[in-house]
Amino acid sequence: MYDELIQALLPREPAQFIGGQWHPGRETRDVLNPADERVIGVVAEGDEHTAELAVSHAAKAQKAWARLGLAARADHLQRLLEQVQSNAEGLARLLVTEQGKPIKEARAEVQMALTMLRYHAGLGFRQTGQVMASGTPGRTISIREEPYGVVAAIIPWNFPLAMFLRKVAPAIVAGNAIVVKPSENTPLSSLAMATLCQRAGIPAGVVSVVTGPGKSLGDALVRHPKTQLVTMTGSTRAGVQILQAAAEKVIPVSLELGGKAPFIVMADADLERAAKDAVASRMTNCGQVCIANERTYVHASVHDRFVEAVVREVQHLKLGNPQDDGTDIGPKVSAAERDSVNAHLKRALEQGAKIAFGGSQTLPAGLEKGYWVAPTVLTGVGADADVLRAEVFGPVLPIVAFEHEEQVIEWANDSEYGLSAYVYTQNLGTAMRLVDELESGEVYVNRIGPEEINGFHAGWKRSGLGGDDGEQGYRTYVRTKVTYLDYNR
Repeated sequence: MYDELIQALLPREPAQFIGGQWHPGRETRDVLNPADERVIGVVAEGDEHTAELAVSHAAKAQKAWARLGLAARADHLQRLLEQVQSNAEGLARLLVTEQGKPIKEARAEVQMALTMLRYHAGLGFRQTGQVMASGTPGRTISIREEPYGVVAAIIPWNFPLAMFLRKVAPAIVAGNAIVVKPSENTPLSSLAMATLCQRAGIPAGVVSVVTGPGKSLGDALVRHPKTQLVTMTGSTRAGVQILQAAAEKVIPVSLELGGKAPFIVMADADLERAAKDAVASRMTNCGQVCIANERTYVHASVHDRFVEAVVREVQHLKLGNPQDDGTDIGPKVSAAERDSVNAHLKRALEQGAKIAFGGSQTLPAGLEKGYWVAPTVLTGVGADADVLRAEVFGPVLPIVAFEHEEQVIEWANDSEYGLSAYVYTQNLGTAMRLVDELESGEVYVNRIGPEEINGFHAGWKRSGLGGDDGEQGYRTYVRTKVTYLDYNR
């Protein structure tokens, strides 16, 4: 049944979705199910010619799309929302099959995608500019918003459906055309969304989806002379390369990159709540979340009790078939990602960390195929350990004791990343002092993510430039034009 739901959303043969049509590809790539390594699809492998065709079609379509007006563009998003709602279970099953997250998390991602569509479909009658007073009677100054033109969007594999709509919804409602390049690991969700964009009646060329390597296809999209804005979510390494390529053209770039979120538990925190949230934040999507709790700092006076509470939570997690409703943790997305996490874990143990729970020997039987990593809790981690510096992006939870507030602030800020941070305390003054001091684009106090659509998801330092969501995220996709008008006779 699930295969039928999925196949109805995908092209019949490997193809790129460009200019409202499916263009078969000569070169192809297999897509694997990370739970069992089966081939679940074959997609076209695009190149520089693919980028040229997609951007050219987008540029041709964009002017007419912008002239439709904001309200009409928002109506198209509403129709796309209805298509996603009608195909919600098929999309969720597709997410599980190509990305590996448990079905309950996949359904939550579909709801996240719907929220992004609802928000942006509601912008049809937003204020789109300002009228300013002039210093001379009979004159006005107006500032209006206009689209950039063609947007290149490069999206990651950890939330492939939500990230597709996080970029597409604001870009097209603002009047741009967009070319989306998904990750090579998870291209099927984007291809399914291309089908739904077509069914929703979004004009040909306004949304294109091209599949292929980032180093060639992605780079060609960024460097194309008609690409006028680049938005990307992914690794800091890839973000730096995109920024360098875009700099040659002097075009704006929005980057949401890596994270190394500190999770700070003060002595007066609700320990059971903090432990539950620490585990949820670290283990969701097998740890493959940019805002995940990557390093947990706990006041020394409550350290042992907190570790016990965390271990109790992790013991209850079920690792296994992500299609089962009761599964809590699925596989990593790829062999490379699995091996990276295991290497980080090995290095942590070499540097003196101890396993409080988990480790490779705790993998359940029957998981010989697939890219599995057991949820693991580490203690005895040195404050300068590598596992506290590099983005691990897996279900490994290191816990470090701290003595006082100034110390934990120093440790939390001693990172090249600054995307998210967490604070658990029952003292408002403590919470706000930490909010003031933490070098992070987001701070969650006594709660975890996901971030909300009417906020602004943005990082500091090497975690990115620009951002997504809300009013500020929408403004990424518009530029301003100022008109000076003299109506004196």
